Amino acid sequence: MIIHVVRPNDTIYRLAQAYGVPYEQIISDNGLENPEVLVPGQTIVIMTDTIPHTVTTGQSLYTLARGYRVSLNDLIAANPQLTNPSQLSVGQVINIPAGTIKLGTIEVNGYAYPNISAGVLQSTLPYLTYLGIFSYQVREDGSLVSPNDMPLILAARSAGVAPIMVITNIGPEGNFSSDLAHEVLTNTSVQDTLLGNIVQTLQNKNYYGLDVDFEYIYQYDRQNYNNFLRKVASRLRPLGYTIATALAPKISGTQQGLLYEAHDYPFHGGLIDRIILMTYEWGYTYGPPLAISPLNQVRRVLNYATSVIPSNKILMGMPNYAYDWTLPYVRGTAARTLTNMQAIELAGEKGAPIQFDAAAQSPFFYYNDDQGRRHVVWFQDARSIAASLRLVNEYGLAGVSYWTINSFFPQNWLILQSMYNVKKVL
Repeated sequence: MIIHVVRPNDTIYRLAQAYGVPYEQIISDNGLENPEVLVPGQTIVIMTDTIPHTVTTGQSLYTLARGYRVSLNDLIAANPQLTNPSQLSVGQVINIPAGTIKLGTIEVNGYAYPNISAGVLQSTLPYLTYLGIFSYQVREDGSLVSPNDMPLILAARSAGVAPIMVITNIGPEGNFSSDLAHEVLTNTSVQDTLLGNIVQTLQNKNYYGLDVDFEYIYQYDRQNYNNFLRKVASRLRPLGYTIATALAPKISGTQQGLLYEAHDYPFHGGLIDRIILMTYEWGYTYGPPLAISPLNQVRRVLNYATSVIPSNKILMGMPNYAYDWTLPYVRGTAARTLTNMQAIELAGEKGAPIQFDAAAQSPFFYYNDDQGRRHVVWFQDARSIAASLRLVNEYGLAGVSYWTINSFFPQNWLILQSMYNVKKVL
């Protein structure tokens, strides 16, 4: 696999010639709707194990190995046709090894809303361990508002993917509710009713496990939340269900804020099977323009998380979306949500060169709309995805969790399958 960053005057045809890969394959692999339009800074993933290189005057295997940053032994092994590796002829074609060595086997969770298209779901399931169906909404009496989940459960099971029931404290108004969480977490009778409904749903719908995604919990309910999770574990573990929780991206145990304080990392790490870290939304809908999942900030979260949670329990959050902000940013105004593919297509339509923030390891671009207003778009590309996925191996994590898989971004899955094998638990 090669991540090619588009330069001025690049075309898919020229890339196909340079890398020895069929034109049609590059278009198909990258899901290019308009392959005639490329913009500088755009990434194209080339699925090949070797790059053909035509020898020029003065070149040797040694200089080629140094220039392409491969070992001399690997270069020789990739060219068994050479009868005399010490002598190369001008015009001779040498295969430069470019295959990615897999870093291991990981677990992959993908959150999905029930309205995901059947085509996107079927295209994504081969890359998943778990499918987190979002979401069952808890009510103050312990009842559950059910999503239309059966089509997703059946599709997941048929593809060997474990369906996960997700419960949230999202209220009738559609937002996470601190008050709703407080009512549930302080009433043991409601909790007993809720657990009964959870077990019934897990059994009747053939779920593999439960993901508790309670957010914006009052700080004074921290211990109540821990106590509730103990009850969840004592009820579900004997039945053989796996348990996960989704946690806000904290960088210390004393981090303040409604999103963070009730999420007790050490407690969750000791009790829960899988911890999903929501390592995204630095740039968010009503916030100022920022990278959505800046690598330097994600590292800070992982540094703290792995100090108090066993690393092999952690699934690192991966965003699968983009934001478009109107400039100058005015507090309280909303960014427009795009898919990564829409962001790339927008850059092509506007002829906007794509830039790359080295610290955040994230791509972005500027453009002017039809009214002359300046915009900035932050999104994900092959480089940012590869950089994030390398953290899984570096920190010894269990894997990753995507929010969400409702749009299909081909480059993401090309990178993932090149770097890791995906574990299946069914």
